[in-house]
Amino acid sequence: MKPRQPTSLEPEELSFFDSIQPKSNMSRVGNVVFLLILLFLWSSTTTIISGNIVHVCVSSRKLNYLYCLSAGSQKKPKFDITFPLVQNTSVSQEHNVDSNQAVDEPIRDVGKYKNEEVDYAVKSIEEQIRLHRSWASNTHKANCSGGGIYVYELPPKFNKDLMSQCGLMFPWINFCKYLSNEGFGEPIPELGEGWYKTHQYSLEPMFHSRVLKHPCRVYNENEANLFYVPYYGGLDILRWHFKNVSEEVKDSLSLDLVKWLEPQPSWARNSGKDHVFVLGKVSWDFRRNPKDSWGTRFLELDQLQNPIKLLIERQPWHVNDIGIPHPTYFHPHSDDDIVGLQLKIMRSNRESLVSFAGAARPDAPRNIRSKLIEQCNSVDTQKCRFLDCSSGGCVQPKTVINLFMESEFCLQPPGDTPTRKSVFDSIVSGCIPVLFDPYTAYYQYPWHLPEDHGKYSVFIDQEEVREMKVNVIEKLMNVTVMEREKIRRYIVYELLPGVVYGDSNSELDEFQDAFSITITNLLERVGRLEY
Repeated sequence: MKPRQPTSLEPEELSFFDSIQPKSNMSRVGNVVFLLILLFLWSSTTTIISGNIVHVCVSSRKLNYLYCLSAGSQKKPKFDITFPLVQNTSVSQEHNVDSNQAVDEPIRDVGKYKNEEVDYAVKSIEEQIRLHRSWASNTHKANCSGGGIYVYELPPKFNKDLMSQCGLMFPWINFCKYLSNEGFGEPIPELGEGWYKTHQYSLEPMFHSRVLKHPCRVYNENEANLFYVPYYGGLDILRWHFKNVSEEVKDSLSLDLVKWLEPQPSWARNSGKDHVFVLGKVSWDFRRNPKDSWGTRFLELDQLQNPIKLLIERQPWHVNDIGIPHPTYFHPHSDDDIVGLQLKIMRSNRESLVSFAGAARPDAPRNIRSKLIEQCNSVDTQKCRFLDCSSGGCVQPKTVINLFMESEFCLQPPGDTPTRKSVFDSIVSGCIPVLFDPYTAYYQYPWHLPEDHGKYSVFIDQEEVREMKVNVIEKLMNVTVMEREKIRRYIVYELLPGVVYGDSNSELDEFQDAFSITITNLLERVGRLEY
């Protein structure tokens, strides 16, 4: 998966930047710096100065490309994806940044802005997340009185037929076993009731199966105020990730979907503002730049700017992108299933202080995983246990869950993108997540995680780890037992029920799961819209 920046700012996003756009030229420079810092915080960046143009470039691990945000003296920042990456920290003179401007000055560091400008950037991002939080409902159950949920009956090529192609999506595994049972996967009896081999990309069929049975579902378009489009865009993308096909082929199904939707009276009525898409991959996978080949351009289409898009990872400058939890392996059927897991977690014997399940990123030198692995392996297993996913150690869910169940803290550094399914696996195991990048969770899931992130996690700045200013194991050893138990009790009793997805026939009464919270808030959101 490759992160990338959008090529243009659509109307909704322009209004967001307008809200923070000061009048003076000096303040405009501050806005440019804000965008630069946004990317600096996100991942590995380099800055290139070319004339009066500043280019901040983000390197990608999987495909050796450099993604650049370009900003000069123009009123609005311009986003562009430019040239192939030569090295992670340098760019060859032969690659032009702009069709008219070549790189003629050395790379500059943006670290000097990491004080008041970082604070300004973070404040602006947090304001957008608070806007998302303001859309949340105060009720425990969805309010169907204002209008229900209409589920489009799409031609099967947009969903069911994609499920039938599961055997061709990954060259190295048969994906079909993960998409069985309406996307929940095969049961894991050795872990107990409610545990399934659920893949992180299974959200679309899981969500669809639940919407079809929601009590607010209506069958008459005129009785609805929320319209759900069950397009499995993530599965559509997965068909082509590992095949050499043209961009036209990759985009064909999503373009067909738009052609199908546009004549629908319910779509035209409010220009799609009361429509929602659930996409089981990260936002970047749906925002391909014309000069690149990864993913589709589905979310860059003009017609897709008004609807709400629910994703496992949102893009921070698109206000209608909203993050919802990655699917975990646990899917309760009843309140008793949740209570049973809560009791199991609280009784678990946590033999290790810290654990990390993951793999190094040797071709991404700014990634902190190697440093974390080194710190973990330098102490005994009572202090830290490392599960190497690169050698197949994480294939079995039971292995990962048992490790987390036996650990006080679970390290959650960014991987290919900031978010991790493992964050939610640690929550359902009662293991306190240790985060290193605020985009991993704090700026992603406004409806499911609290604004006070200290209630459920420990944050350590990845820059301090990168510069070897902090030993993570030693820092976590200083967290008292009382503090650990306080955080764990919040995770288990307050957070856990709302970040898991109940099974396809779940009968939850006392608890709201991740799906119920999402639907309740969506109905609240569209009920407040003014057309």
